[in-house]
Amino acid sequence: MREITRLPKAHLHVHLESTVRWDTLREIGAANGVTVPDGPGEGPGDGPRAFGGFREFADHNALVREALRRPEDFHRIALEFCADEAAQGTGYAEVTFTAASHGERLGDLDMPLQAVLAGLAEGREAYGVECRVLLDHSRRRSVERAWRTLDLASRYAAEGVAGIGLAGEESYPLTPFAEVFQAAADAGVHVVHHAGESEGPASIREAITTGRTERLGHGVRVLEDGDLVAEVRERRMPLEVCPSSNVALGVASSLPAHPLPLLRDAGLIVTLNTDIPSIVGTTLAREYAVARDVFGYDDHVLAELALASVDASFAPEGTKERLRRGVGAWLAGDAETTGVTSVT
Repeated sequence: MREITRLPKAHLHVHLESTVRWDTLREIGAANGVTVPDGPGEGPGDGPRAFGGFREFADHNALVREALRRPEDFHRIALEFCADEAAQGTGYAEVTFTAASHGERLGDLDMPLQAVLAGLAEGREAYGVECRVLLDHSRRRSVERAWRTLDLASRYAAEGVAGIGLAGEESYPLTPFAEVFQAAADAGVHVVHHAGESEGPASIREAITTGRTERLGHGVRVLEDGDLVAEVRERRMPLEVCPSSNVALGVASSLPAHPLPLLRDAGLIVTLNTDIPSIVGTTLAREYAVARDVFGYDDHVLAELALASVDASFAPEGTKERLRRGVGAWLAGDAETTGVTSVT
C-alpha cells in the first residue's frame, strides 16, 4: 500500500476557523481574554468529539471564532493551515472563511480577510500549498451581510478569493438570498452552498436551482430521492463529502454506516474532505485512510478520489495538470515526481 500523505490531493471543504491548532488557539485566546475549551483527545472521553446536534456544534464553534481578534491571529492560523495541509499531501486547497462576520464583529470589514490572504500567500511560499478562499455566509444572517460578502469576494478575487456560498443550519431557506447569488454568477464569482447535510433533498434542489451552486457542500442526503440522484449525476455536480464530520454531527451513525460507498456506486462524483478537522480530530490523510480501511478501497480508488477533487476544484488548469501528473506518479510508485513533500 502506498503512503497516503504522498498522494497529491485537493481539499475543497474545510472551514479555516475549525482548522486552528489547539495550542495556537489557547495562546491566541489567552492573549485576547477568551477561555478556550479542550480539544479532541484532551478532555473526557479521550477521542474525537461528538455533538448532540448542529446547534451545539455551532455554539462551540462560535466560542472558537470569538478568540480570533487581531490581524496577527488571522495571519497565523492561515500560515499554520498551509503547513498542516502540506503534511497531509494537499497540493491545492479551497478554504472556507466567514470574513464578513469577523469583519463586522471587529469593526473592520477588510482586515480579517486581508490577514488571512497574507498568511496563505506566505504559506504557499514556505510550504508549496496553493490556496484560494471561499467566503461563506450563515443562512441565519442578513441578506445585507451576504451582499457585503459578495463585495469582498469581488474586490479580493485577484488576491485569491474564489467564491461565496451559504453555510449553517439548512432549515433556513436559501430563497431570500437568490439575488445575491444571481449577481455572483453574473460577476463570474464561483458559488458553492452547503446542502443535503442536516436537511434532505429539498435543500439540495434549492441550492441547485435558486442558489446556482456549482458543487454540493456535503450533499450526502441526495440518496433519499432517486430522481435527484439522476439529476446530480447528469449535471456531473461534485459532492464534498466529509465522513468524520458527518459522524460527529450525527448525519451518519458511524463510519461503516456512512453512505460514501453508496454515493460512488450511484455514479456520483465524490470528493473527500474534512470540514472541521481540529474540532472532530481528523486530517485529510486520515479521511483517505478511512476510505481504505473502512470502505475497503485500494490505491486505485484512492487515486480516483484524489483526481475527482482536483477536477472539481476551481484551481487554474496548470495547477490541475500538475496535481494529475502527481497522482499518476503516486500510482506508478515514483515518489520523486509526485510533487508532494511531507512536512512535519
